[in-house]
Amino acid sequence: MSIDTSEMGTLLLVIIMAVVTIVTRWGGIFIMSYIPISHRVQQFISAMSGSVLIAIIAPMFIKGDTGAQAALLVTAVGTLVLKKPLLSIAAGIAMAALMRNM
Repeated sequence: MSIDTSEMGTLLLVIIMAVVTIVTRWGGIFIMSYIPISHRVQQFISAMSGSVLIAIIAPMFIKGDTGAQAALLVTAVGTLVLKKPLLSIAAGIAMAALMRNM
Protein backbone atom coordinates (compact mmCIF):
# COMPACT_ATOMS: atom_id res chain seq x y z
CA MET A 1 0.00 0.00 0.00
CA SER A 2 1.27 3.44 -0.87
CA ILE A 3 -0.03 6.80 0.29
CA ASP A 4 0.60 9.87 -1.83
CA THR A 5 2.57 12.37 0.22
CA SER A 6 1.28 15.44 -1.54
CA GLU A 7 -1.72 17.40 -0.31
CA MET A 8 -4.17 15.15 1.59
CA GLY A 9 -1.86 12.14 1.82
CA THR A 10 0.40 13.93 4.28
CA LEU A 11 -2.56 14.89 6.46
CA LEU A 12 -3.78 11.29 6.37
CA LEU A 13 -0.36 10.05 7.51
CA VAL A 14 -0.29 12.54 10.39
CA ILE A 15 -3.79 11.47 11.48
CA ILE A 16 -2.81 7.78 11.33
CA MET A 17 0.33 8.43 13.43
CA ALA A 18 -1.69 10.43 15.95
CA VAL A 19 -4.27 7.66 16.30
CA VAL A 20 -1.57 4.99 16.73
CA THR A 21 0.19 7.12 19.36
CA ILE A 22 -3.02 7.73 21.31
CA VAL A 23 -4.06 4.07 21.16
CA THR A 24 -0.66 2.83 22.38
CA ARG A 25 -0.52 5.37 25.21
CA TRP A 26 -4.08 4.71 26.37
CA GLY A 27 -3.60 0.96 25.88
CA GLY A 28 -0.51 1.04 28.08
CA ILE A 29 -2.38 2.90 30.79
CA PHE A 30 -5.32 0.48 30.52
CA ILE A 31 -3.08 -2.61 30.76
CA MET A 32 -1.02 -1.16 33.62
CA SER A 33 -4.22 -0.43 35.56
CA TYR A 34 -4.48 -4.22 36.11
CA ILE A 35 -0.87 -4.65 37.25
CA PRO A 36 0.03 -3.74 40.83
CA ILE A 37 3.09 -1.49 40.89
CA SER A 38 5.47 -3.36 43.16
CA HIS A 39 9.13 -2.51 43.66
CA ARG A 40 10.09 -5.10 41.04
CA VAL A 41 7.66 -3.68 38.45
CA GLN A 42 8.95 -0.17 39.16
CA GLN A 43 12.54 -1.35 38.55
CA PHE A 44 11.48 -3.00 35.29
CA ILE A 45 9.79 0.17 34.06
CA SER A 46 12.85 2.26 34.93
CA ALA A 47 15.22 -0.16 33.21
CA MET A 48 13.01 -0.44 30.14
CA SER A 49 12.87 3.30 29.52
CA GLY A 50 16.67 3.53 29.72
CA SER A 51 17.19 0.62 27.33
CA VAL A 52 14.77 2.09 24.78
CA LEU A 53 16.59 5.41 24.98
CA ILE A 54 19.97 3.72 24.44
CA ALA A 55 18.58 1.71 21.51
CA ILE A 56 17.56 4.96 19.83
CA ILE A 57 20.70 6.95 20.64
CA ALA A 58 23.49 4.38 20.12
CA PRO A 59 23.09 4.01 16.32
CA MET A 60 22.89 7.78 15.98
CA PHE A 61 26.15 8.15 17.90
CA ILE A 62 27.92 5.43 15.89
CA LYS A 63 26.73 6.38 12.40
CA GLY A 64 26.00 10.07 12.89
CA ASP A 65 28.13 12.96 11.75
CA THR A 66 30.39 14.91 14.08
CA GLY A 67 27.54 17.31 14.88
CA ALA A 68 25.32 14.48 16.11
CA GLN A 69 28.13 12.88 18.08
CA ALA A 70 29.12 16.18 19.74
CA ALA A 71 25.48 16.94 20.56
CA LEU A 72 24.93 13.53 22.17
CA LEU A 73 28.16 13.83 24.14
CA VAL A 74 27.31 17.33 25.42
CA THR A 75 23.80 16.23 26.32
CA ALA A 76 24.98 13.12 28.19
CA VAL A 77 27.75 14.89 30.10
CA GLY A 78 25.48 17.86 30.83
CA THR A 79 22.76 15.63 32.21
CA LEU A 80 25.21 13.75 34.44
CA VAL A 81 26.89 16.92 35.73
CA LEU A 82 24.02 19.42 35.91
CA LYS A 83 21.18 16.97 36.66
CA LYS A 84 18.94 19.15 34.46
CA PRO A 85 17.94 17.27 31.29
CA LEU A 86 16.15 20.16 29.61
CA LEU A 87 19.16 22.45 29.91
CA SER A 88 21.44 19.65 28.69
CA ILE A 89 19.22 18.98 25.68
CA ALA A 90 19.28 22.69 24.81
CA ALA A 91 23.09 22.66 25.05
CA GLY A 92 23.19 19.56 22.82
CA ILE A 93 21.01 21.22 20.19
CA ALA A 94 23.21 24.31 20.29
CA MET A 95 26.31 22.14 19.90
CA ALA A 96 24.83 20.33 16.88
CA ALA A 97 23.96 23.66 15.27
CA LEU A 98 27.43 25.02 15.98
CA MET A 99 29.23 21.94 14.63
CA ARG A 100 27.11 21.77 11.48
CA ASN A 101 27.50 25.49 10.84
CA MET A 102 31.31 25.25 10.88
